[in-house]
Amino acid sequence: MKPDKAWHAVNIKDIFSQLKTDEHGLSNTEAKRRLQVYGRNEIKRISRETPLKIFLEQFKSFLIIILVIATIVSALIGQTLDAAVIFAIIIFNAILGFIQDWRAEKAIEALMKMLSLKARVIRDGEEKEIDATELVPGDIIIVEAGDKIPADAVIIKETNLMVNEASLTGESVPVEKSVKTLDSSVPLAERTNMLFTGTVVTNGFAKAVVVETGMNTEIGRLAKMTQTMEVSQTPLQKRLAVLGKKLGILSLAICALVAIIGFLQGKPAFEMFMTGVSLAVAAIPEGLPAVVTISLALGVRTMARRKSIIRKLPAVETLGSTTVICTDKTGTLTKNEMTVREIFVNGKTIKVTGHGYEPYGNFSVDGKVIESGATDQALRLLLKIGLFCNHAILERRNKSGKRNAWKIIGDPTEGALVVAAAKAGIKRGKKALEPISEISFDSKRKMMTTIHINDKGGLVAYTKGAPDVLINKCTRIYKNGKEVKLTKKDVKSIVSVYQHMAGRALRVLGFAYRKIPKRTEISEKTVERDMVFVGLAGMIDPPRKEVKDAVKVCKEAKIKVIMVTGDHLLTAKSIGNEIGLRGKAITGEELDKMSDEQLEKIITDVEIFARVSPRHKLRIIQALKNRGEIVAMTGDGVNDAPALKKADIGVAMGITGTDVAKESSDVILLDDNFATIVSAVEEGRRIYDNIQKFIRYLLSSNMGEILTIFIGILLGLPLILVAVQILWMNLITDGVSALTLGMEPAAKNIMKRRPRDPHASILSRNVFFALLGLGIIIAAGTVFMFYSELSRGIALYKARTMAFTTIVMFEKFNIFNFRSFKDPLYKIGFFTNKYLIGAVLLTILMQMGVVYIPFAQMLFKTVPLSALDWVEIALTSCTVLVIGEFWKYVNYKKDSENL
Repeated sequence: MKPDKAWHAVNIKDIFSQLKTDEHGLSNTEAKRRLQVYGRNEIKRISRETPLKIFLEQFKSFLIIILVIATIVSALIGQTLDAAVIFAIIIFNAILGFIQDWRAEKAIEALMKMLSLKARVIRDGEEKEIDATELVPGDIIIVEAGDKIPADAVIIKETNLMVNEASLTGESVPVEKSVKTLDSSVPLAERTNMLFTGTVVTNGFAKAVVVETGMNTEIGRLAKMTQTMEVSQTPLQKRLAVLGKKLGILSLAICALVAIIGFLQGKPAFEMFMTGVSLAVAAIPEGLPAVVTISLALGVRTMARRKSIIRKLPAVETLGSTTVICTDKTGTLTKNEMTVREIFVNGKTIKVTGHGYEPYGNFSVDGKVIESGATDQALRLLLKIGLFCNHAILERRNKSGKRNAWKIIGDPTEGALVVAAAKAGIKRGKKALEPISEISFDSKRKMMTTIHINDKGGLVAYTKGAPDVLINKCTRIYKNGKEVKLTKKDVKSIVSVYQHMAGRALRVLGFAYRKIPKRTEISEKTVERDMVFVGLAGMIDPPRKEVKDAVKVCKEAKIKVIMVTGDHLLTAKSIGNEIGLRGKAITGEELDKMSDEQLEKIITDVEIFARVSPRHKLRIIQALKNRGEIVAMTGDGVNDAPALKKADIGVAMGITGTDVAKESSDVILLDDNFATIVSAVEEGRRIYDNIQKFIRYLLSSNMGEILTIFIGILLGLPLILVAVQILWMNLITDGVSALTLGMEPAAKNIMKRRPRDPHASILSRNVFFALLGLGIIIAAGTVFMFYSELSRGIALYKARTMAFTTIVMFEKFNIFNFRSFKDPLYKIGFFTNKYLIGAVLLTILMQMGVVYIPFAQMLFKTVPLSALDWVEIALTSCTVLVIGEFWKYVNYKKDSENL
């Protein structure tokens, strides 16, 4: 019989039958046989690409292919200098890309670390310890508080078992486990009769039968999803690929046209071939790949200062085009730190302020602060019970010299009570006695009791538990410092408050005490009765204080924020309401009933997905991508890893994030602050704006070069620019200057505008004609300079040097046109980008070196120029800036008048 995969819906007897095992476990012989059948309990790697293959992947770009062809052609015709320069560019880009890709695929290695090194197992009827990798289906395992679960298993026996499954399901509170068989439709987060690999036991003991190992566990399935997932290209990569193809086709078309014209003019074939090579070199901005790569790398440094670590270079640009942020709740929108928000004592509700585990905050009634709770005895008594009927410890840890952070050791709910007591100045202290006895929590009683010696030497029992159960154990209530009879009216009031708190997604506990005689036998029946009810405490894992503003900024930037969590719908809606996510909310169960087409239709109205599994997250991301959205996914748990990789941008938390989440991500937030992603998006928009500026600048320069050579051919002139001169401009004088355009500050309205259309071309129709216009100005001035020199009887080398230097200076003036396509220079400030000023001056000095240094003269075929020549060049080349500024001034004035 084939084992049933819905193990949570199969009773223990049938599981034993299907797996041919029992409570005494497998024999060693049978375990060895099964190990051969099922394989080791570990995450297997799908064969990964070799370093060589990854390196060769860097040469797939159409632009790079054309550069390779240009290198080969240049070498074949003896232009070894040109070939060497282009080849150096290709290798430089390939090495940068290889480094990024080689570091990117480590997610599965992190997943492998999640398996326990050892496991307690029953074999041949005896308990023994073995390597967790040797576990097989049918093994009986034993786990207790502090253990990491070594395989997926169904519980056959448990005592007060609670398991922290936050890393797998997103559930912030430890899950209470039982042996009860469940319905097959129960989602992953609610399978309370199962244990899952990598989760941690926080309380109690269990014996369980292993049902899945290795790649068949829930974590194994996540690993499989992560390994087989296709990674899509970023918007910029797609645009550059299209641009590269267009430039390649253009260069081939120009070469063909030149060959035809040369043939009609009767020019020698070799001369026309050399002209064709020069034109092809001019048509391709050889410096573009390097400038884009370096600009993105500089963006990485800037983002690091803003607490965002970029793992993959293209992510810098993709952040700027993000249209949707899908965010996990626990640990992302919240800090995964339970916090007491409300306390009900003496017939009144007391509000509690503060954030997470920091022991600072106020208590207030109707807005009036109660000083440290000192004036309310009932409040202090409740906090005291919560503190002493408790195993959690609050401590301050120092993380690598950074600011100390408060941490809870133990259950998060108990931790919240310790912190609440600390806010009122109540601590255990040296004089506080440890409990002399304890009646532990269990799922049937739903309460916990500790026995203490009070100040008078008598015994007192402190109890906390489920309010609806605890109230039935009480006969009295603590009011105004006295114990009085608990009336039906009191009970009705308490139940009403409890339901109101629970209805707002607060986790509610009740608190009571009882004085007991010294010689009383400690048991549930003798202690947990006739108690005095003190009050209620409502707690929640609250949103981070900065999240609400961050969500608001996202909405202003027309970026949709969607909460995607494994937590309960009520809890998710409560947190969503606090941070401004009040749209439609649906559950994973509802999602299962929808087709992909139905999901795509309604997803624009949904702001909260609750009770979702990793597979649901992938469906959500795919539905958004199918609608053309650029999706960023934030998360910190193992459950987030496949979605982080599937999204256009995966954003992991740096502090609370698991290794799996970090290695699957594109971006890591160092401060775990959701708001930091907003800063990252802003920086991404700035970087893309600047990439667009220098791409357009480089293309306008190339247009000037192409038109210069082409016009010269039409006029029957000698070759105006040779290939090595064009390479010098494209790589050095233009490339260095273009790089500083990447350092332009962000526009003031950058986070007020819509994300750019991911399908929009880098070169729109209007932009193309603007670049063409600038190219015509550059070409006209350069050809005029060349022709006028020749017409005066100047030697070809001098005329070519004048043309070469003129076009270089044209491009130096032209770069200022691209600092803004809309605002005149006087509006943005001439000196606001000092790097650009420095680059322009540096490249002018470098051009002077090419003109005057003998060795450079030989390489670049130049001759010295006089001071008068430089004046003539400057007056001619500055026209491109004058015309550009005049055009922007006229249009800026029109826009101002229309405001």
